[in-house]
Amino acid sequence: MLAVRDLTFSYHRQSEELFGGLSHDFTPGALTAVTGPSGRGKSTLLYVLGLMLTPSRGHVLLDGEAVTRLPDAERSRLRARNIGFVFQDSALDASRKVLDSVIEPALYAGWPVAAAKQRGRELLDEMGLAHRTEHRPGEISGGQAQRVAVCRALITDPRVVLADEPTGNLDRDNAAAVLHALGHASSHERRTVLIATHDPFVLDHVDEVLQL
Repeated sequence: MLAVRDLTFSYHRQSEELFGGLSHDFTPGALTAVTGPSGRGKSTLLYVLGLMLTPSRGHVLLDGEAVTRLPDAERSRLRARNIGFVFQDSALDASRKVLDSVIEPALYAGWPVAAAKQRGRELLDEMGLAHRTEHRPGEISGGQAQRVAVCRALITDPRVVLADEPTGNLDRDNAAAVLHALGHASSHERRTVLIATHDPFVLDHVDEVLQL
């Protein structure tokens, strides 16, 4: 489903090159950690896989098709329909209600509002947050906000979920809840789920590890 071939990346012509010609197949149904020392490009790899950055050389493959050098509009369409993102700080709009934040990617992907809200409420209920749909981010805890972010990543039923240090700001109980949700998304729903992390707690709970 998701793979890279001979991948390298650099931010500027004179800057250090990352990944060194990385080739890797990511396993559907597995929770995969992307790890390595600081500066090795864990987060950058997720942005390349998410079609938000273009590699210097090599390709990202989705279902065997090279997708990194498609026109911007086509990459945006693929990203909206196939890829969900979770960021370290949840990245919720402080002015919007929780449900509105969750359904935003679905609306961008062209879903009807009613269908998006129904799916959003289902996800929030599964995360134990049904009572928070009308709250704003400042009215919920950091752990709850990150679970909202997972709901937002899953709203379009994406085949790929990319999580950048999703437990970095959480205590162990909330980190475990987020990992459980991501693990369920991979093993039970056969998604390809990647977590960029250096947290040993996360590494103890994943199925596979890609060391950069």
